[in-house]
Amino acid sequence: MKRYIPGLHQISQSHNDQLDGVFLVRVEQAFYRWHPHKPFFILRFSVLQPNQYAGRILSGRLYSSARALWKLHWFLRDFGYDPDLFGRDEVDEKALKNLRGIVRISHVTLHGNTYPNLEGFAPEADWEEFAVTSSPEGEIAEAGNDL
Repeated sequence: MKRYIPGLHQISQSHNDQLDGVFLVRVEQAFYRWHPHKPFFILRFSVLQPNQYAGRILSGRLYSSARALWKLHWFLRDFGYDPDLFGRDEVDEKALKNLRGIVRISHVTLHGNTYPNLEGFAPEADWEEFAVTSSPEGEIAEAGNDL
C-alpha cells in the first residue's frame, strides 16, 4: 500500500531553512538534560529581530560541564538572568523563560548531521550596534564583529 505524505521529500532540504547570523531573541523554553560527561541545557529561542525573521524558532545546546561553564555564564550574564539565583550557582529553567538578548548562531555538519552552534551572546541593549542586513540567499550579514 502506498501513502502520499506531502512535503516528505523536502525534509532532506531543510538545511536551507536554517538561519545563521546574529538575532535578537527571547527564550521560549529551556530544558536541562543530564549526561555523565556533558550535561546540557536545550534552549529554544523565538526571533524578535530582524523583522523578516520575527517569529522563527531557533534552538541550540549550552553545555554545563566544567569545561563549558564559561559559555553558560556568558549566556546567563548577557541575557539578564536573576543575579540572586546566579550568585547561588542555581539555574532555574522557569527563570530562563522570556529572557531576551542577542545570539549568534551557526550550523556545523558532523558525520552528515547538521547541528546548531550558539557562538556568542550580547545584551539586548546592544542590538542597535549590530547593523543587520539580509542577503538574497537568506543569510544574515552583520556589520559589527563584537559577538
